Amino acid sequence: MKRTLSSLFVSILLSTGLISCGSYSSPTTTNRSGLTFRAFVSNPVSPGVNGGGFPALNVIDATKDVLSPFVVSLAGTVGSAGMMVETPKRNRTVVLSPAGSSGNSSLAIVDNATESASSSVTLPGSTESMFVATDSTTLYAAMPADPVTGLPAGAVVQVDLANAAINATIPMAGARFLVPSPSGNQILVISDTADTVSVLSPALISTGNALTTVSAPPGTFDQPVWAVFSSDGSTAYVMNCGPECGGAAVKAGIVTVDMTQNPPQASPPVPVSGGATTGLLSGGNLYVAGTLPPAGTDCQANLCGTLTVFPSANLSAPSEFAITDGYHDRLVMAPNSQLFIGSHTCTNVIATSTTPGRGCLSVFNTGGNTVYTAAQNDDVTGIQPILNRTVVYVCEGGVLTIYDTALDLGNQRQLQPQKTQVTISGQVVDVKLVDF
Repeated sequence: MKRTLSSLFVSILLSTGLISCGSYSSPTTTNRSGLTFRAFVSNPVSPGVNGGGFPALNVIDATKDVLSPFVVSLAGTVGSAGMMVETPKRNRTVVLSPAGSSGNSSLAIVDNATESASSSVTLPGSTESMFVATDSTTLYAAMPADPVTGLPAGAVVQVDLANAAINATIPMAGARFLVPSPSGNQILVISDTADTVSVLSPALISTGNALTTVSAPPGTFDQPVWAVFSSDGSTAYVMNCGPECGGAAVKAGIVTVDMTQNPPQASPPVPVSGGATTGLLSGGNLYVAGTLPPAGTDCQANLCGTLTVFPSANLSAPSEFAITDGYHDRLVMAPNSQLFIGSHTCTNVIATSTTPGRGCLSVFNTGGNTVYTAAQNDDVTGIQPILNRTVVYVCEGGVLTIYDTALDLGNQRQLQPQKTQVTISGQVVDVKLVDF
């Protein structure tokens, strides 16, 4: 979106008042913000010059935790700004505009070098799961309600980012979640409504035979919602949400899939008593988070979520730790072996003189097996560790909070934000590090 010099000058004057905890230095690079190490924050209601709000990306100096007066405007490109994904080369940021009254999501494609929205793509439905392939040009998005003529609704779409066009549509009933293998040669396509998991082979899309259903006895998959791969891609671990998502099983579980077989073979689920909606393989451990129905437990007074830690790939002898509840969909390993765990629709506790407040963020110290909660209420919608630093940017409750994993918390169980914070006017949704 082009701006006149006068409107840009007014925007800079207004935006300067949003800078906190530091001063902005003069531009030294060719991009508009003048920053060499940036984080983008999606903001659907960035304040406008004439009042109201417009979708934009706020730009932060991730070296100093300072807000730039420049914003990347998405106005005229998409109607909102939500989840973001970076290309592996970090040359583009793709911003999701959630489905509105039309029922269709759209994507804004931002050129990171020029800090401008170069183009957009309207998707044939809504999505909540997408990623960019290793070529940094091809995006895949799961569309669970995409209408397909003569078939049940649901598909995966392949988007050419360079030309802002949909290249292919691969039908799969209720396709909701996508998880690529480390090599990118295989993509798990997960449908919680159909209780199925399939493997999409990108190299075979043009042949019409790109989708293979994972072989599994009836009842193996019960509301599958996520998966993680082993580092070599030979094994996938699928999270069965089970009763937390309205499934029929007594317990949630982990289904191991042998990806070396043709078709891939699923083993019987290993029960996870604390629930399973997301997972992470790190340091030889499999971390799984979930929240089972509390069955009368007071979640204001107690932590009703569970982090289950399997110490090896054979899924035996797990340990369990109480964490904040809600639907967990973010597990991010941060510096100093701190595992950041985010959820949404959790139990909010308002701080009092005797009770610390908390919301949807938990942090697990993997070295000391200690759980910390944070005082900010409401949903966690973005977590971004900052490269070569000890800080982590977290979007929670519509604001950005910066935590320093190097802080010595002593015997405290309440995670404390670092002293330097960034105040952003509008609504913070997601955060991504743009530069290596």
